[in-house]
Amino acid sequence: MSQQNLILNVQGLTKRFPGVVALNNVQLQLHEGEFLSLIGENGAGKSTLMKILAGVQLQDEGTVEVFGETVHMDSVKTAQHHGIALIHQELNLSENLSIAANIFLGREPATAGFIDKETIRCEAQRFLDMVDLKIPPETLAGDLSIGQQQLVEIAKALSIDARILIMDEPTSSLSAGESERLFEVIAELRERGVSIIYISHRLGEVRMLSDRVTIFRDGKYAGDLCGEEITHDAMVKHMVGRDISQYYSHEPNPIGDVILEVSKLRTQANPEHELSFKVHQGEIVGISGLVGAGRTELLDALFGVAPAISGTISISDQQVELTCPSDAINLGLALVPEDRKGKGLVLQMSVKENTTMASLKTHAINGIFSNAEREELDTDEMIARLRTKTPNAEQTVGFLSGGNQQKVVLGKWLATSPSLLLLDEPTRGIDIGAKQEIYQLMEELASQGMAVLFVSSELEEIIGMSDRTIVMHEGKITGELPREDLTEESIMRLATGGV
Repeated sequence: MSQQNLILNVQGLTKRFPGVVALNNVQLQLHEGEFLSLIGENGAGKSTLMKILAGVQLQDEGTVEVFGETVHMDSVKTAQHHGIALIHQELNLSENLSIAANIFLGREPATAGFIDKETIRCEAQRFLDMVDLKIPPETLAGDLSIGQQQLVEIAKALSIDARILIMDEPTSSLSAGESERLFEVIAELRERGVSIIYISHRLGEVRMLSDRVTIFRDGKYAGDLCGEEITHDAMVKHMVGRDISQYYSHEPNPIGDVILEVSKLRTQANPEHELSFKVHQGEIVGISGLVGAGRTELLDALFGVAPAISGTISISDQQVELTCPSDAINLGLALVPEDRKGKGLVLQMSVKENTTMASLKTHAINGIFSNAEREELDTDEMIARLRTKTPNAEQTVGFLSGGNQQKVVLGKWLATSPSLLLLDEPTRGIDIGAKQEIYQLMEELASQGMAVLFVSSELEEIIGMSDRTIVMHEGKITGELPREDLTEESIMRLATGGV
């Protein structure tokens, strides 16, 4: 692309946080109507740059030119004035307000000092039509699916006449159908001349959608890929600075005794279906299925989050009652939830406080007093074992990247020395290098005799890491597949209700 349609030019941008250089002299260019993907491992600086461009954070050094004008992005309002809108991975709609109110929140048109609700409704409808969201603008945002909320965010961006739309992991919580609809809307936006900066760890999407890919590594610019250069191997090599010759390294381990036996279990979410299966020591068992299949609900029942309404659960041949998570913890179970920020961590607390949270009672002196020395040892051990990138154990966990936050959640549960590890979407929203580290950890734990039961929506992950896979459809188990029979076709046949 020629320099004549260069609309965004970032040069020498640097951003420092206490103990961390998040961005180090990075560059990025964007052209009119271009789809530019920005990729890199967690902690590479992608989200920091996007927040600077959107006026959420200030840079320490460097320049940002928008349409040839040097701009100091000192606020979100300044960024929006220059046509830049950021759609965060965690959507920012007010669920108690209508779609229309969300689109014009803080920019409400008024007549004689009163908010003009009819103008808001009509204008909101116009922008909803642009994204082909056929839902009345009076509908509460809280009643929408995640995919629909994503389209409302895009409509909101269009309402400020955004020429540069930044999307941070937009498909991480979407179904396949919702993702396809999002891609169609993006294509329509590009035809109108809107330029897209797209952050994603889903390299298949990046390869399919991108005109160009910019790669960051360790807070630095690591290069660009264009056209036919955009391959999976090339992207991985640029991101991690090395070849990953064997992404999935799973080798089946000798299977031990049955650690978990579930018989005729009925969950609160799907009480009409009975679930029965076993998991052995040293085994990695995947749970596959489409969105709404009941996978998370099954893990919640096993961990006592939403106790089962009937059936039996046995741990090491002993029938148990799991009425709350503390029951499960005492029996050697651990659950890494899908929503690490909402359910796995206390973001305002330190790495140490989060790491030791689940084992405080176990390690307490005389069962009452906290054991500061043990807490420090456990935290240091988990940081080293999981290679967590943090300045120190006192770092607020909310300041860590997604992949490193996930490692803290894992460390919290490993510190309890569980015999059965439940993982719900353990690699969602984290980069390819951190994913491989988690796969290696799963492999290590299984080789030591731990049982691992994990939910994943990525078929490649299920096939690569499972000794066998339980497949669910609409709340019931439709089949189990041994490792030698695991293919995308065999999984999808069962996941869609086939036999």
